[in-house]
Amino acid sequence: MRKYVIMGVQGSGKGTQGQLLARELDLVHISVGDIFRWNVRNHTKMGAQVKRIMAAGELVGDDLVESVVRHRLQQHDWNYGFVIDGFPRNGAQAEFFMESYDLDAVIHLELPDHEVRRRVLSRRLCPSCGMDYNLIADRPEQEGRCDICGHELVTRADDTPEALEARLRDYHEKTRPVLELFQRKEVVHDVDARPPVDEVQAAIRKTLALPPYIPALPA
Repeated sequence: MRKYVIMGVQGSGKGTQGQLLARELDLVHISVGDIFRWNVRNHTKMGAQVKRIMAAGELVGDDLVESVVRHRLQQHDWNYGFVIDGFPRNGAQAEFFMESYDLDAVIHLELPDHEVRRRVLSRRLCPSCGMDYNLIADRPEQEGRCDICGHELVTRADDTPEALEARLRDYHEKTRPVLELFQRKEVVHDVDARPPVDEVQAAIRKTLALPPYIPALPA
């Protein structure tokens, strides 16, 4: 059983890399951000709470994040292990995580702040089907329209310059110290997140001594 945590600032590709890693190793990918977005799209009570927080340009509280993660991991559907991103976000959560789960590795995706701004402010979302786009590397065929359902694309509520700066501050002030805790256990692997997706995934596999990553051939 493998248990991995992927850490990195917003826009570093945690979700994408987590999905790639989980798919080939038959692991469960747990994304805090995806859980929140699902609740927003499906108009749940939690979704309404998260939507209000994002609309105010604020960050989802650590208590709510921890509650979501605890509930998800208690489902125990991760027979071969899990890859989790977006958690832990502070020292207390990291301590809980290390006490509760014997982690194999923490993958730290390194990305400078100026590249974070470039990537995040180029993201677009389809509010109808949930498809994600990036105007730098994954533009829709028709400008401003979803390739899947044709709905008009929007900027995520939490992808404004103001919200991004708040997240960068939060990351450097609270999440960086979490890495230091994990480093004491000698489980942190730093990976440069600037190259293309396939190259980053190959680097992750190499540093974890896993079988090499072979990108899927285009259809």
